[in-house]
Amino acid sequence: MGEKSELKLLGTPASHFVNRVQIGLNLKCVDYEFIDQNLGCKSDLLLKSNPVHKRVPILLHANEPPVIESLLILEYIDEILPHVHPILPRAPSLRAHNRAWAYFIDTKFFPLFEDLRQSPNKEGQDMAKKQIREVAKLMEQVFVECSDGKAYFGGDNIGYLDIALGCFLGWITFSETLNNYKVFDETISPRLVEWAKKMRLHEAVKKARPTDDALLKHYTMIQYIKPPRTA
Repeated sequence: MGEKSELKLLGTPASHFVNRVQIGLNLKCVDYEFIDQNLGCKSDLLLKSNPVHKRVPILLHANEPPVIESLLILEYIDEILPHVHPILPRAPSLRAHNRAWAYFIDTKFFPLFEDLRQSPNKEGQDMAKKQIREVAKLMEQVFVECSDGKAYFGGDNIGYLDIALGCFLGWITFSETLNNYKVFDETISPRLVEWAKKMRLHEAVKKARPTDDALLKHYTMIQYIKPPRTA
């Protein structure tokens, strides 16, 4: 890829969307400069690079226009480095299938954890937990279909859906500990239990996973900015 300064990633260590890009870059064995952002006081570089959404991650590549949105960044790095650990499958139909489920993860699965955080009472929290586990059961079926009996959604190697879902494993563990429940377990998602173990042990994922302190700090900030709903 060239000099380290050729690729710069704007982000915050506890953002799973940023972690998603980091996993992809790690799989591609790319050196990059990580520019930590204070989301409470956004930098001029962030605002200039993403003036519409004003959020991370943002990938800066030499003199090219900024690339925003984590899934789009994954596709971008897969296109500029196609021969190093391909992320998306080669068949157009499988690529479309992967994109559809990644969209589902971002729009239907991850938001349930925010519903859980914002629920003001036990009834609402229990409902959110039930919905999370229902989606986990559905993702188990997707995994069985995509993995074809192998270790990852992508087969023998980590692929697009592995990164799309696996970037959230740190927050899943945090949520489980905080709320005393299990997202993936042997009764509803045994294959995903094994998948999660393998993902957590993979070097590309381990290098991107935020520390417990970073997660707690980020969670505390979110609780302050967007407190739970009142009953």
